[in-house]
Amino acid sequence: MIMWAILSILVENKPGILFKVTHLFRSRNFNIDSISVGTTENPDYSKMTITTYGDEKRIDQIVKQLDKMIDTVKVEHLDEHKTVFRELSLFKIKLSNANDSMEVNKLANAYGGKVHDVKKDSIMVELTATPDQIKAFEELAKPFGILDVARTGVAALQRSGA
Repeated sequence: MIMWAILSILVENKPGILFKVTHLFRSRNFNIDSISVGTTENPDYSKMTITTYGDEKRIDQIVKQLDKMIDTVKVEHLDEHKTVFRELSLFKIKLSNANDSMEVNKLANAYGGKVHDVKKDSIMVELTATPDQIKAFEELAKPFGILDVARTGVAALQRSGA
């Protein structure tokens, strides 16, 4: 059964580590759905959060391969039910008339979004949510006309006691 997986990878903060990790995915014919990387509280380490799809056997295989890499400190396959995960997205949406601005504002508010850069012909919405919520917002915004989208990739932390 194909499943969505969130992988949390603590790595040494060295040049080339991102390439090594992504190359491992490519060499195993795995696609990366999203990736986010940032330095941790200790500047010697970075945390990568990678989301991907695969069956349980393939996910386990990639976790084991990542764990064998010299520069990796810890690799975890996070349980999405015991994890807080969010993604930041920015949408530039077309405004055809004055009423569209109010409607997009209502839509943004319904999803906890923030409105930025309101112009005569476009509006920008910032949304921090789960990938499913972002997809739902995107579907509802499509009729207005989506001019551009930028997404950061998932950031995730396992809940305490999980």
